[in-house]
Order: sequence, then structure tokens, then C-alpha cells
Amino acid sequence: MLTLSYLRQYKSEVIERLKIKHFSQLDLIDKVLELDEKRRQIQKQSDDIKAQQNQISKQIGQLFAQGKKQEAEQKKAESASLKNQIEDLIKTLDSIEQAIQDILVLIPNTPHSSVPQGKTAENNIIIKEGGKKPILFPNPLPHWELAKKLDIIDFELGAKVAGAGFPVYKGKGAKLERSLINFFLDKATAAGYQEVIPPIVVNKESGFGTGQLPDKDGQMYYIPLDELYLIPTAEVPITNLYRDTIIEERDLPIKNCGYTPCFRREAGSYGAHVRGLNRLHQFDKIEIVQITKPEDSYSALQEMCDYVESLLIALELPYRIVLLCGGDMSFASAKTYDFEVYSAAQDKWLEVSSVSNFETFQSNRLKLRYRSADKKNELAHTLNGSALGMARVVAALIENNQTEDAHIQIPACLQPYTGFEII
Repeated sequence: MLTLSYLRQYKSEVIERLKIKHFSQLDLIDKVLELDEKRRQIQKQSDDIKAQQNQISKQIGQLFAQGKKQEAEQKKAESASLKNQIEDLIKTLDSIEQAIQDILVLIPNTPHSSVPQGKTAENNIIIKEGGKKPILFPNPLPHWELAKKLDIIDFELGAKVAGAGFPVYKGKGAKLERSLINFFLDKATAAGYQEVIPPIVVNKESGFGTGQLPDKDGQMYYIPLDELYLIPTAEVPITNLYRDTIIEERDLPIKNCGYTPCFRREAGSYGAHVRGLNRLHQFDKIEIVQITKPEDSYSALQEMCDYVESLLIALELPYRIVLLCGGDMSFASAKTYDFEVYSAAQDKWLEVSSVSNFETFQSNRLKLRYRSADKKNELAHTLNGSALGMARVVAALIENNQTEDAHIQIPACLQPYTGFEII
């Protein structure tokens, strides 16, 4: 959430940068600033009346001491009237404060100055490609067919138990999934991230803190009886560990990683382009999260991107790094890089990670601050990234490493975890 002070100081710049995100409700900027000005005026009026009331209170004591009871009673009546005025002004202030908050949550984060123009994913910029696309034999099998043939992932059984988008991993398929989780966690801890195991449900305050609510309410699974949400990503509970917290500057950066299952309703089409593991309601993911000083956040973003790239290199997957344009960015992000892997049998690129800097957008909602060297409390910057999302990584590994006799070679880096070289 953008701060009012930032909106007041950089109004014109905010409007121009939000145009890059194709935000259509730019009139909200003027509305919220007008409400803020009204709030400030009423606050001053209330403060002036309080000062007047305090002065009268002193006079009442003096009048009683002088035996001027009638004048003192008149002053008491005057003080009571002022008290009523203050109470009315406080009610008005509360109403305006709520109106301001209702508008602020509708305004997305401003994109960083380096974010390119564009409306859709077609306008994103490919900044790097790595690895080699595999050369397969004629008519390779897509991962959903090969997984069924080898009986390692059962989509029909998952649909029976829960519905479409909830696969069942079996045998060596389950071991491959678990091996990837352990491999990614080991790599993350070796890179300096502290592993945490967070809850996989969050309350409304946590969903608001990281920007999923109210913006993505329709994409989250909700448990009405307990008023809890299943998490769409470990970013939500891990970042919220620091909600309403003041961190000492010497303790920054904070680097956490965590494995969780993730749940997304993913309303929309389920045609051939989203078959198999390409889009799921439940999937496993490792998340990396950093909390930094503002001046360090973009070097941290690059560090996180380099780390995610190292995982794809280790897995020997062909990949590309994509800088998202303004129109394809999330509501809360200031800058995002997507990582995609090439899935050979489908002949398509699959997104397996997004790495984002949110600057102070989340920390303002979270009231997440750090105490600087000069003892001032400042908003921290928050960042996160998938490292990695398992489902599409598994899809690419299955397709790219299949043999002509319908088996799957396991990348060398995973073999110590799986205990086998082939499925």
C-alpha cells in the first residue's frame, strides 16, 4: 500500500508510473489526497478545540478557588459543549480515515523506473536464455501421457478424491517430487536462507498484509467457519512472521525459505493448454523471502535471480529470464522477473518462478519497520521468489529427459536424493 506522504510528495510521478501498469482509476489519487487534506483540517480543528477546552479547565479551577461559583458553572457548561464538539469531530475523523484506507487498498504499487511499457505477456522482455533445448526422437510423449504410462502421477485418481487440478504422485513420481523439495531446500539453506515451516492457512490480516486481500480474494480457498484462507504461496505466512515488527538495522537482511503446498482456485479455462501439471489447484513450492533496507533491495533482487538461475542450470533445464512489462505485473510488485523452462514434448515455455521486489508496498500494510542507525523507524523493503515451483519443473524434467523406450532419465544433481537414475 502506498503511503499518503509518498502520494502527496510525488503525485505526478505516481500517476505517470501507474499508467505503465494501465491502472484506470487514476482519479483515486485526487480523491484520497482531498480526503487527507480534509482529515488534516478537521484534526487541526479538533486540536484547537482541545487546547481551548484545556484552557477553560484551568479557568474553572481558578474561579472555584476565587469563590466565583456561578462563573465556574458557566465555564463547565462551555467545556461540556466543547467536549461534544470534539466527540463529533472524532467520529468524522474515523469516517474519513476509513474512507482513505478503502481507497488506498485499491491503488496498486508503482512500477520501478526500469519496468518496460506494455499491456500483456507478449510485451515482456526476454533478457536471457540459457541451457540447450533437448533434441528428442519423433513424437515424444507429453508429461501427462508418460506419467500415466509409468504410473507415477495419477490425475484421474486425484480428480476422484478432490477434483481436477489435484494430482496424486505415486511410487518414483512421489520420490521425485520429494527429492526436488529436499534439493531446493538444501540449496536455499546453503545460500544463506533460514528454513522455516509456516502454517499453510492464514487469517485475513495476513492476506491483507502481503496484498492478496482484497485484490485476489476470488483466487484463494476460504474456510468460512474458521475465517481462514489456504495459502496461495509461502510468501504470505513467511512475510507475515514480521508483521507489526520493528527490526534492528544490524539484523538486516533477513533471508528465509520454506516449503509448503500451495492452493489456488485458478478460475478459468482448462483446455489442452493447461493439461497435466501445467496448472493445478494444489502444488508444492519452495519460496525464498528477503527483508532488506531500501538501498539494498535491488541488489537483493539480482542476488535472488542469480540464485534461481543456478537451480535451473543444476537441473540442466533450458530456461529464459523474462522482465515483466507494466501491464503483466502483479498488483503489489514494483519489479518482477519470471523464469520459464522449455518443455520439449509440448514445445512451450512454462513459468516456474517469479522473483519480485515490493519495495515498501507490503511493509506499509504489514507495519514492518526497521530501526536505523540514527534511531528512526523506517519501512523495510520486502522481496520474494519461487525457488522453485515443483509442478512445471517436474513436467519439464519428464518431457525433456524421456527416452525412446518411454523411460525418464534423472538429472545428476537429483540422483543422490532419488536413489535411482531412471524411472
